Amino acid sequence: MANVRYSGVRESRPGRVNDLGTTGKEVEENYKKGCLKRADRSFAQGLQCQQINSMAALMSLEDAVFISHSPQGCVGCAIMAIDMFRVGQAHRGIKNIRNPRLIVSNLDQKSIVFGGEEKLRESVKKAVERYNPKLIFIYASCASGIIGDDIDAIAEDLQQENEALIVPIHCEGFKSKICASGFDAAFIAINKYILKQEKIPKQEGLVNLFAPTTVSYADQKEMERMLSLLGGTANYIPFYSSLEKIKKIPAAVASTSICKVFADEFMKTLEEDYDIPYSHTVMPIGMRNTDKWYRGIARVLGKEKEVEEIIASEHARIEPLVAKIRERLAGKRVFICGGTGRSFAAAALIDDFGMELVGLETPTYDADAQVDIEYLNGIHKDFVVDVANMQPFEQVNLINKLKPDAFIGVPDWAAKLGIPTTHVLDGKRPTMGYDGLLYLGNKIADQLDNPGFNKKLAKYAKLPYKQSWYEEDAFKYIVGGNG
Repeated sequence: MANVRYSGVRESRPGRVNDLGTTGKEVEENYKKGCLKRADRSFAQGLQCQQINSMAALMSLEDAVFISHSPQGCVGCAIMAIDMFRVGQAHRGIKNIRNPRLIVSNLDQKSIVFGGEEKLRESVKKAVERYNPKLIFIYASCASGIIGDDIDAIAEDLQQENEALIVPIHCEGFKSKICASGFDAAFIAINKYILKQEKIPKQEGLVNLFAPTTVSYADQKEMERMLSLLGGTANYIPFYSSLEKIKKIPAAVASTSICKVFADEFMKTLEEDYDIPYSHTVMPIGMRNTDKWYRGIARVLGKEKEVEEIIASEHARIEPLVAKIRERLAGKRVFICGGTGRSFAAAALIDDFGMELVGLETPTYDADAQVDIEYLNGIHKDFVVDVANMQPFEQVNLINKLKPDAFIGVPDWAAKLGIPTTHVLDGKRPTMGYDGLLYLGNKIADQLDNPGFNKKLAKYAKLPYKQSWYEEDAFKYIVGGNG
């Protein structure tokens, strides 16, 4: 029986849950029993969609134009990826910093009634005239998907008269509630329209290193350094990549991803289509996770003996420095919020510093998360687990009740409660590998030593919630799930 190709919708894989409020021990036990069920929220505040993740994954590609076939509002969230792109250029020594080449077809009410094909064709024409790109990505949206604009047929038609490679990406926001599906949509399109299942000669030591926009240049250099110690050369993709680097993907002898949920599905496809073995372990944040990530790719490369020698050397170098940071942080209580890979990695990281986990917010729970939870339950006492794609109203409720000493994650909401915050979703500073561990630990300690800004922010910036909400059950709007 032929393998069924992955659809790009993460809910199509069994055992994935995206709405849940529980504890670490309960979620571990219920997952083992098969008692976790798909749930929903009778009220929701905010939701990260597929289109933004698809755009962010590719927005720093050289010689590319990105066309959002959508109303203007759909690209509002792209500002974070744009900021990362601009900062990343500065860190890489680029003098003339530019924005991504982003065009919006600007669907309006008339388009919804009569179709937006002409607006899309005009957008492609403008992309060619203004930028003469090698690549044109067309992103579907909820609006273009609902009215049925056939972006594949339009792209195929326009390809006949353009030298630029035109790649349609089906990332309609309503397809999935799991925002990482947007990454999958981008990679499925790359495989179909650029790689085309064409095999090329292997390049010795070449490793596909998949990285999302939120990986800093310092983290990139650290990952490349670690691979080079194993005799590997990184094909760093797709962030700050190019069409040429994308085309080199099939030449790799191995693949790994910096983010646990960024290219996990794509790496499976690469093994099936191009015979590229891969390592899928954890995000390399903290000593334990960095060791595990490093051993994973070393095993694929056949460098198990060499990696143990390198790890021993790295530990000898950084353990005395970690001990000094632990003196500043031991016993502090922490709430963590991040992407599925990053949140669990940060929860493992704080054990390096003797900190206590009291709450964890993550967008998805699945078999990979279960492995992490089993580990975390062994090193931390009871902690709350909020499986939520955004939903800041739940986060502030929990933080207000748990009253952690520190918050690690996207800091906006916690900072306004006066909690010392450290941004782990940081594309501007190091957070990963052995060197990133030291920087992140010192940063957390510095925030705890100097909480003045957040305390003043809490005094003057008010959150949009009534006092009565803080007294409610944070999970009262989750319908279904356990049992």
